[in-house]
This record gives sequence, C-alpha cells and structure tokens, in this order.
Amino acid sequence: MQFDIIAQARTLQGSGASRRLRRAGKVPGIIYGGDAAPQAIEIDHNDLLLNLKKEAFHASILNIVLDGKKQQVLLRDTQRHAYKPLVLHIDFQRVDATHELHIKVPLHFVNEETAPGVKLGGGLVNHILTDLDVQCLAKDLPEFIEVDVGALKVGENLHVSQLKLPKGVKAVLHGGDDPIVVGIVGKGGSSEEAAEGEAAAE
Repeated sequence: MQFDIIAQARTLQGSGASRRLRRAGKVPGIIYGGDAAPQAIEIDHNDLLLNLKKEAFHASILNIVLDGKKQQVLLRDTQRHAYKPLVLHIDFQRVDATHELHIKVPLHFVNEETAPGVKLGGGLVNHILTDLDVQCLAKDLPEFIEVDVGALKVGENLHVSQLKLPKGVKAVLHGGDDPIVVGIVGKGGSSEEAAEGEAAAE
C-alpha cells in the first residue's frame, strides 16, 4: 500500500507556534536521519489521523512530499492527546535504501478456526505477540507477517524461530531468546495442563 503525505516546511518553532498550528488544524512534526539535517514540518491533522487508523501506515515506507520533492520515511513516533482524538506531534525517519531498517511489523494469524486444537479440542487461541521486531532493507519490508496456526493442537505453541519470514527479513531476537508467538490453550487451563490432559486421555 502506498501512502503519500503532503507536508510543508515549518519555520516557527516552540510551544506557542505549535499551539497555533494545532488550532489551524495542522500537526507539527520532524523528519530526521540520513545525511540531511533534521527538517521541521507541518501536516494536515485530519488526513494524518485517518492514516494513523490504518495498520499498514505504521509498518510501511511512506512518501512525504515536501516543497514538491518526494522522500521516503518511516513513522517513528506520535504524541497524542490523553483523551481527545488529537495528534500533537509526529516524527519520521528518512529511509536509506542501502541500510537495514529495524521496525515492528504486525502479525496476521490465519487458519485459527480450522486448527485441530480449536476445531477438535475445543481450545482457545492465545496470541502472545501481535507484532514482531524485524530487520530488513527498505525494498524487503512487508506490511505484515502471516502466522499459520492451522496445525496446532491443544497445548502446542509456535515460536518465532518457526515463522516463515519473507525473503530478506530477519527476526530481531535478544540474548538467544525464542519467544512464543501464539499457542492453543484448553478452556480453563494453561497449555501445559491441556497437554497433560490430552496425554492422559490417550
């Protein structure tokens, strides 16, 4: 999915200038990274808010059109009002085609209803992770990673090392960890208890 964001250079800075921008329906922001100096920008608030509701916007290469020139960026941070649907500030990082990105990518779970642990065992799917830290070049960045749970029985789990990652994409793991992504648990018990119950029944 392609996202094109129209931005204008922001000359006035400081809290007073930012408040005036927000009253005018604009969001103050910044683009940083790469060889160029950080650039203060402003973006239309309502367009940005609509985009932020789309999952792909958070894990895609975005095109910012600034003063007629297009540059590729990643969304890095947003500051929001505590209880109003208002974006107060936004940060973008420039993308370098030759350097690997480090970014969280959402996980999409498939075949949950047909998994033996659900269909036959009456278990429940337990999502431990909903996104995954990955490293890849910009050209290889996926919008999401598919997790197939169609073979899982009650008491079984899928670990990060078992995921089928797209070409060029590596999971970022810390200290040799191999965390659980998803499992199927028996109703009213943990996956370990459910597994013991299945073994006893057999």
